[in-house]
Amino acid sequence: MEFFIISMLNGLSYGLLLFMLSSGLTLIFSMMGVLNFAHASFYMLGAYVGYSVAQFVGFWPALLIAPVVVGLLGAAFERQCLRKVHKFGHVPELLVTFGLSYVIVEIVQLVWGRIAVEFRPPEVLRGPVFTLINHSIDGMRLVWGSAPAELCSAADAAVRVVCSPFPATRGFMMLVAVVMLLSVWLLLTRTRIGLVIQAALTHPEAVESLGHNVPRVFMLVFGAGSALAGLAGVIGGSTFLTEPAMAATVGSVIFVVVVVGGMGSLSGAFVASLLIGVIQTFAVAFEYSLLTLLEQLGMPLSDALRNNSYIKLTLSQVAPILPYLFLVLILIFRPRGLLGKREG
Repeated sequence: MEFFIISMLNGLSYGLLLFMLSSGLTLIFSMMGVLNFAHASFYMLGAYVGYSVAQFVGFWPALLIAPVVVGLLGAAFERQCLRKVHKFGHVPELLVTFGLSYVIVEIVQLVWGRIAVEFRPPEVLRGPVFTLINHSIDGMRLVWGSAPAELCSAADAAVRVVCSPFPATRGFMMLVAVVMLLSVWLLLTRTRIGLVIQAALTHPEAVESLGHNVPRVFMLVFGAGSALAGLAGVIGGSTFLTEPAMAATVGSVIFVVVVVGGMGSLSGAFVASLLIGVIQTFAVAFEYSLLTLLEQLGMPLSDALRNNSYIKLTLSQVAPILPYLFLVLILIFRPRGLLGKREG
C-alpha cells in the first residue's frame, strides 16, 4: 500500500511540474496563437539563472528573481523578433522560436559549461516532508519529517517494516503548482487585465478602439508565459538536475501534454499533465513484461516465443514512449484533445 501511495504522489508531483511548464505554453498559444518551440529552453534558462542568483542571495530570492529575469527576456524576444515575423504567418513564428531554442542552449553552454551544476535546494527542503511506515503487525502510520531509526527497524526477524519517505522538494513543487494554477485562473477570469487579454485575441480591433495597446498585451502574455517556465525551471532544476540537456528532456513531453489536453485549454493541460505524470511514474516502477504475464497465466509458450525480444520488454523499458502512444490514441479517437473545443 505504501508503494502505491508514494508512487501516486511521485506521479502527481511530476505531473504538476509538467503542468507548470505546459501552462505557460498553453497561455501563449491560447492568447496569441503562437506555438513556442523555445518554451523548454526558457525552463532551462530559469534553472541556470536561479542557480546563479542563489549563489549570491540564496534560494528563496532566486525563486522570485529568476522568473522575472526570464519573463523580461521572453518579453524582449517577442518585442524585437517575434512581433516582426507575426504578419508572415505561423511558419516563420515556429522557425524563429525553433532557432531561439538552439541559441539559448549554446549560450547556456558558453556561460555555465556543458556539465551539470549543483543547484541544491534550501536546507528546509532537503529532507522528507513525511515518512510512511508500513508495519506488518501494527499497520501503516505517517510520521512528519524523517522517521526515527528505531521505527524503521524490527526487533523480530518475522516482523516486516518498510519506511517510505516523500521528499520535501516534491511536496513544495506540488504546492507551487497548485498556487500557480489558482493564480492564473483568477487572473484570467476575475480581473480586468484578464478580460482584456482574452478580448485582445478574439476582437483585437475592438480592444484597440477602447484605448488598449494590443501588441503590448501580447508582449506581456509572452513574457508571463516565459516567466512561468522560468519558475518551473528553478523548482525542477533544484529538485532534479540542472544541465544543458534538461530542455530536451521535457521539451517534447510538454507538447504532448498541450495536444492531449486540448490546444489552448488550461484545464485540459492540467488533466493531461497529471495523467501522463502518473502513468509514466507507475510504468517506471513495474518490471513486468508480456512474457511474465503469459507465464503467470499458465499459457504454453514455445521456445521461439520465449526468446522473442519484444515480449521480453518490461513496462519500465517502454515507459519513455508511453506519453507518445497516449498522444497517438488521443489524435485517433479525440483529435481536439481531452478538454479542447472544436472550432467552427
